[in-house]
Amino acid sequence: MNRLPRTATTDLLVLSLLSLLGILGYETSFGDLNFLVAAIAGLVVGTLAALAGTLLRLGVVSTVLIAIVAYFLLGTPFTMPETGIVGVLPSLGSLAGLAYGAVFGWADIVTIGTPVEAPYYIAALPYFAAWLVSLVGGLLVLRWLPKRRTALRTSVLVIGPALLYLSGILLGTDEAYFAGIRGVAFAVIALVWIAWRRGTTVEASGDGAKRLQRQKITGTAVVVAGAVAIGAVAGLAVAPVSPARFVLRDEIVPPFDPLEFPSPLSGFRKYTKDLAEETLFTVRGLEPGDTLRLATMDAYTGRLWNVAGPEDVGADGGGYGIVGESLPEPELADLGSAREIEVEVGAYADVWLPTVGYGRSLQLLDGGSAARAGDLRYNPAAGTAVLTSGVGEGAHYSLTANVQREPDTEDLLDVPVADLTLPIVENSPDVTEAKAGEFAGEAVSPIEQLRAIERALKTGGFLSHGLASDAVPSRAGHGADRIDELFTRQQMVGDAEQYAAAMALMARDLGYPSRVVMGFAPEVGDGQEEVEVVGDDVTAWVEVAFDGVGWVSFHPTPDQVDVPQEETPKPKSEPQPQVRQPPRAEHTDDELLATVEIDETDEDDKDRPFQIPGWVWVTLGAIGIPAAIVFLPMLAVMLVKAARRRRRRSGPNERQAAAAWEELMDRYAELGFEPPSQGTRLQSARVLEGQLGEQGLAGVLHGSGADASAPVPLSTLATTIDRDVFDGGAVSDEVVARRWTEAEAATAAVTAAVGRARRLISRYRIRSRR
Repeated sequence: MNRLPRTATTDLLVLSLLSLLGILGYETSFGDLNFLVAAIAGLVVGTLAALAGTLLRLGVVSTVLIAIVAYFLLGTPFTMPETGIVGVLPSLGSLAGLAYGAVFGWADIVTIGTPVEAPYYIAALPYFAAWLVSLVGGLLVLRWLPKRRTALRTSVLVIGPALLYLSGILLGTDEAYFAGIRGVAFAVIALVWIAWRRGTTVEASGDGAKRLQRQKITGTAVVVAGAVAIGAVAGLAVAPVSPARFVLRDEIVPPFDPLEFPSPLSGFRKYTKDLAEETLFTVRGLEPGDTLRLATMDAYTGRLWNVAGPEDVGADGGGYGIVGESLPEPELADLGSAREIEVEVGAYADVWLPTVGYGRSLQLLDGGSAARAGDLRYNPAAGTAVLTSGVGEGAHYSLTANVQREPDTEDLLDVPVADLTLPIVENSPDVTEAKAGEFAGEAVSPIEQLRAIERALKTGGFLSHGLASDAVPSRAGHGADRIDELFTRQQMVGDAEQYAAAMALMARDLGYPSRVVMGFAPEVGDGQEEVEVVGDDVTAWVEVAFDGVGWVSFHPTPDQVDVPQEETPKPKSEPQPQVRQPPRAEHTDDELLATVEIDETDEDDKDRPFQIPGWVWVTLGAIGIPAAIVFLPMLAVMLVKAARRRRRRSGPNERQAAAAWEELMDRYAELGFEPPSQGTRLQSARVLEGQLGEQGLAGVLHGSGADASAPVPLSTLATTIDRDVFDGGAVSDEVVARRWTEAEAATAAVTAAVGRARRLISRYRIRSRR
């Protein structure tokens, strides 16, 4: 069994401490320190694997294999105990999660809403990151650092923890987690450690060595303390109050695209006609006056209101990110009383989950939905949730939320609307702008103008769902032509679909941030524990954002259903010539109109070619750019060296024999040796043999020359090539091949002995003696 280097324990502890300081930055993504269990487990597993491989004198490949096995066998209880066997032993699910999280967790975490709790394998990310850094760092500490204990080599070991620190910033949020304390502690520990390492390599003995080492460490401590003090003072003096942090979650668009699904508002009449008496949901925990929010739509195309897609959503429109049971809080809201509701789905079938207020936690209770928890998305700005794989009969979930406080109109008289960037409204009919000014009248403040518009629509219009029992027909839809018809007919007739769509457009025409919300407003009695929500409870309303208050709701749909009939004189009938009547259509006007209005296909998308999603480009860039930086220079150097070798293997045989020595000299120089620029081959060989001895590699070249593939001493090879070149005899092809074989054997033996780092660096070096 191999013995550990004398200072290995200290080095491993310092490396683990730096890694822990770095990975603490993940707290802003996970919301608490529970992820530290997985991170610390990763540090321990990686370090122990490196120690085991060193103590058992195993090769690097064998050690890495042991580390991989330990990663999978020991990771379950620290990352996903709920999927393991009795919470400890690995199962197929936990093994798959450990593998999937290590590969795809990096992409998931920047699209998951904070705090990150889903998908189930997400805890494997800090576990894997800590495991990888501790394994690589442990191998370097135990195998590479003892060969030459220098400050430069110690500095290389800091790269792994520094990458962990950087990943905590990039994968986190705008709010740093004790950035100043962690940054200063990281720098101080790293600098003192490097200085201590430098002090141990000073060539002195006795009291002189101790004194010199103490002076170096003391000097470094003074420099570090001064840097900390200056940095703190300078930071307080010149740092901005709210510094902007670059984080990947602000740059990467969440992969969920609401435009892949129909606009909920376009199917409004389906609920009032086909599902009017059907029980869609059974809800427990509602209070009188509560409304269920189904979808929030903030983009208008001229044909319909829809949920903005990831490419069109404004800076303040939010986005749908993967969430766990805990839901992120909205940035703009004045939250009031709490609600705890349970929803059981009946005849409803769609992807949108009915919610109330703004959620704090959402738990899928039935087995089918819980198995698809990774498909859950939530938009905190809209307060709406979606299960992309679909919600159907039998789904069951619970929601804890807080409802938005609804201030009185008098409380908002001096409050401006919020300065938000929402998706632009396209192809809005001109009539809405004119009617907005007419209905607002002499009102000055935003809330007075909006209440005036709400009142004008509510009192001046009539309600009709277009049913056979309604007094007058009402066409479905809320495109520009339908909104224009709403205002240009002699009487305003429609339902919540048209009135909410129209008021939201009028608010946008006035420059106010508005959106349309579709949901359900069931009647809830005092003390009623359970409510059955039917299709006839469907409704829609408008929300406008006020600064510091949140989204205030407006309900412009009228309650009046009796549209006054106008008396018009009957025209005198005049006899007309008999003509053959065209055959009667099989479809009613109402059916034809409804069919046209619910057509949701985007004509602009029909001619649009296939587009690669943005996240694919981000992934390719994240992998391809580093790979190109690493491998393209190496490939270029390889091509140059291959051309150099082909050039030297051409020409007369004696020239080729001499070129074998030139190739050997260049290869040694690329490995970090320093062959003399002038001198005979024998002199150069003796210089290189001396350098080999200084670096402990003198025994590498020990062949006798009997075997052409065995390495021979450089001086012997130099003498042999001199004899081939200068003895005046012809040099055969066999001799040339033998000299090149001997030169390659001498090069290969030294290449294998110098270590991986020097071999890697040599691949980027080019040296040519001619």
